[in-house]
Amino acid sequence: ECHVQNTAREYAKIYAAEAEPLEGFGEVPEIIPIFLVHRPANNIPYATVEEELVGEFVKYSVKDGKEINFLRRDSEAGQKCCTFQHWVYERTNGSLLVTDLQGVGMKLTDVGIATLTKGYKGFKGNCSVSFIEQFKVLHQCNKYCEMLGLKSLQTTHQKQRKPTSTKSKTLPNSATVKKAVP
Repeated sequence: ECHVQNTAREYAKIYAAEAEPLEGFGEVPEIIPIFLVHRPANNIPYATVEEELVGEFVKYSVKDGKEINFLRRDSEAGQKCCTFQHWVYERTNGSLLVTDLQGVGMKLTDVGIATLTKGYKGFKGNCSVSFIEQFKVLHQCNKYCEMLGLKSLQTTHQKQRKPTSTKSKTLPNSATVKKAVP
């Protein structure tokens, strides 16, 4: 849990360093640190501790990409969380995706990480690889993606799904004609 959240936090710091100087970008999401505490006198010897977030707790993205979240699409924090996910995905060449972005305003906690391959950068990956595929299909770039110069994921996906040609072809040594099926 600490490794996941603190790794995502490091990506968020790099993202902030790139986004904050851009004119009109404004505040960026921050993933709060989480600490592992050893309590040898307790029957549960380890615990995690983090800053208490006060205010309305909102889920901007979830592990199951099938859920539609209007706060994600319509709020500034939600759009910037979406952009952060897209940025990490692009920055890691599609190998890692920060998921389960949730918190109060721009302060996020309890994030998840999905990896394309098990063991990428030491992660087991706490989300299904299919979530990365869902993200690629469902992500809609917004003005913050454009400000950072991120490439559209929709275009890449749509190019891969173009129907094949329906031209007739004669097979060698055969009198039959077959059509390619789209």
